[in-house]
Amino acid sequence: MIRLFTKTVVNIAPRNTRCIASLSALNDTYQMLYKTCRDFAEQELKPNAARYDREHLYPKDAVKKMGDLGLMAIATPEEFGGSGLDYLAYAIALEEISRGCATAGVIMSVNNSLYLGPLLHWGTDKQKSDYVSPYCAGDKVGCFALSEPGNGSDAGAASTIAKNEGDKWIINGTKCWITNGYESEASVVFATTDKSLKHKGISAFIVPKPIKGLDLGKKEDKLGIRGSSTCSLIFEDCEIPKENILGEPGLGFKIAMITLDAGRIGIAAQALGIAQAALDVAVDYASKRMAFGKPITKLQSIQNKLADMALRLESARLLTWRAAWLKDNKKPFTKEAAMAKLAASEAATFVSHQSIQILGGMGYVSDMPAERHYRDARITEIYEGTSEIQRLVIAGQIIKEYGV
Repeated sequence: MIRLFTKTVVNIAPRNTRCIASLSALNDTYQMLYKTCRDFAEQELKPNAARYDREHLYPKDAVKKMGDLGLMAIATPEEFGGSGLDYLAYAIALEEISRGCATAGVIMSVNNSLYLGPLLHWGTDKQKSDYVSPYCAGDKVGCFALSEPGNGSDAGAASTIAKNEGDKWIINGTKCWITNGYESEASVVFATTDKSLKHKGISAFIVPKPIKGLDLGKKEDKLGIRGSSTCSLIFEDCEIPKENILGEPGLGFKIAMITLDAGRIGIAAQALGIAQAALDVAVDYASKRMAFGKPITKLQSIQNKLADMALRLESARLLTWRAAWLKDNKKPFTKEAAMAKLAASEAATFVSHQSIQILGGMGYVSDMPAERHYRDARITEIYEGTSEIQRLVIAGQIIKEYGV
């Protein structure tokens, strides 16, 4: 059995017995996974999340423990050192990790979806041996380098160049907004190998770190998710072996788009975790805050807010699980992943906003986690495709389905 269900984990007594109602329809594996991740988030992540945020501290020890639990490679087959579970399990686990600490959630998401995902799909046996198996246990993490300073959402406009020099590739250019940029020891990098073919001339490469010709830009000072480093990767005549191309030359754009489809399920799950944490804070505070001689949970205006928060959260959760189920069953899921990411990220922003409103002045100070949840939520509407891009993806898929 996978590491998630070792004796030391199962014997942890839960601190909070609240359970997602939807889980009752799922089998024992998912329910045990949920409880294991919830206990870990309560005991290891939640008590330290404010410190990670305040000190811009990468949660190295927590990431290692997540690796020990099998969470850093949850959908990776056991033969490569992963947990051998599916994407629904991944979504359930990532939500609970993100509920405890959004920083830990994005680190887990990038390693699972954006780094290991394309390597498992397109990597050779040697590439999997060298760049998958060592990245499953939490000792090492990978990153994903697609965005550039000038291309934003236009992933096909890569100006980073990879030149074929016989037995090696030479890469020049800059990639930006790279999550895990400082901590990662390998990256999936996208670069143009034939400008005349436009997006069909983009290829994907595996770049180990550190390596000569690759420098890291400054760590960005961000609004939220502050424990995870974000920086630029600067390539200046960076030489990598010829065999480090991922898939075939010209396949890079397709690899990126398929990878992002799956990655959006992960970001949706992260957003759900942030939203759930914000709702938890709001309910706890409202049940204790007295006004007009009674807890403010008795006030209709507060009840309306809580109802709207829960409605958006549960709706987004079911969309996320549906997208994961479709992927697990090898059915088309591009539209559903975009819907899940859009709904969950906007739910996270809405719920965290309303949480602050319920807390009033206490929601605005860092003594309470509500303001951190609000800051963490905001990026989920931006990375791995903005809300505007998700709407374009959804509309494009609908038009295609109708054949117009």
